[in-house]
Amino acid sequence: MSVRRLAEEQFQPAAFSFNAENTAWAEATIRKYPAGRQQSAVIPLLMRAQEQEGWVTKAAIEYVGEMLDMPFIRVLEVATFYTQFQLKPIGTRAHIQVCGTTPCMLRGAEDLIHVCKSKIHPEPLHQNADGTLSWEEVECQGACVNAPMVMIFKDAYEDLTTTQLEHIIDRFAAGKGSDIKPGPQVDRVFSAPVGGPVTLTDAIQPIRFSDAPAAAPAAAEASVPPANAAKPVTDAPETDKSLKTPATDKKAAAANTKVKGDSADTARPVKEAVATPVASAPAPAAALDEKNRPAGIERPATPDDLKMISGVGPKIEATLNGLGVYTFEQIAKWKKAEREWVDSYLKFSGRIERDDWVKQAKALAKGGEAEYIKVFGKKPR
Repeated sequence: MSVRRLAEEQFQPAAFSFNAENTAWAEATIRKYPAGRQQSAVIPLLMRAQEQEGWVTKAAIEYVGEMLDMPFIRVLEVATFYTQFQLKPIGTRAHIQVCGTTPCMLRGAEDLIHVCKSKIHPEPLHQNADGTLSWEEVECQGACVNAPMVMIFKDAYEDLTTTQLEHIIDRFAAGKGSDIKPGPQVDRVFSAPVGGPVTLTDAIQPIRFSDAPAAAPAAAEASVPPANAAKPVTDAPETDKSLKTPATDKKAAAANTKVKGDSADTARPVKEAVATPVASAPAPAAALDEKNRPAGIERPATPDDLKMISGVGPKIEATLNGLGVYTFEQIAKWKKAEREWVDSYLKFSGRIERDDWVKQAKALAKGGEAEYIKVFGKKPR
């Protein structure tokens, strides 16, 4: 664990006190604890002091200690243990805490740290020239499934790429951090699978068995825009199994009504109602305006590796191929309406713009990896 110390004396203010609003809040918070246990309020009081001043000062530690009749050293122990407490001045608009524990490190935390060094300050816990931004590396922040991630004050930003973090830093630097929605920056809800649920997607409906089993529902497919210029792809990997709901197997449905000892073609009715899962078709997807769909091409002999674009993985590449998109040059020519169409089709919620697929594709189409490094200062993923 790193050593955490109070800021040097030249940074420390002479005194601290809660303003009127925070004083009332602190007194009400202390009253929530039983007699003799008021010192348990030390963490919320220190956090409120940090929110008022921007960081935890020596004077604030002493003030909280006096309010709770608590030795100053005990308050200091709490303040220096938790990395949520900042012990020296930090960025006034954003302090970025990059998780550097194993899951995040394996998924690119070092690249995120490099972004912070280049855009904020080469050293952690130092403000940028304007005093608006700062950063540090911290231990696990509890979002391992959505690695890599950062915390900015109380909000987590997860599933990050370097391009996305650069965008987030730029928005906070401009005083527009509220434009960025906290949480996963990909198509996922909290810690659910990317792209949506993959299990328990069928509705469960109770039914009664009769003498003869009910007919199985027909297979249903989600609405998928038809191909235009592109021919059906026969050798591309399967894009998304969640687009299809398999029909209930008739043989399995019939077998459920059999009782051991019955003949192969005779079913005995069951006396009591039994709840059985029944597959139901998903609601059709909203129709997309086909006039804005990017033009597709036939699969070339050697398609481009679209995964070199940050934000495109094997599954998304296969989906793009299914739309007839195989080259960087195609993506580089997408207009706004076409980007919005693909964004809606992939359910990305602005990710194409945030990762700037078009700029990446232009560089790769112009000169491959060498041109990408020249434009972005790093190798493509």
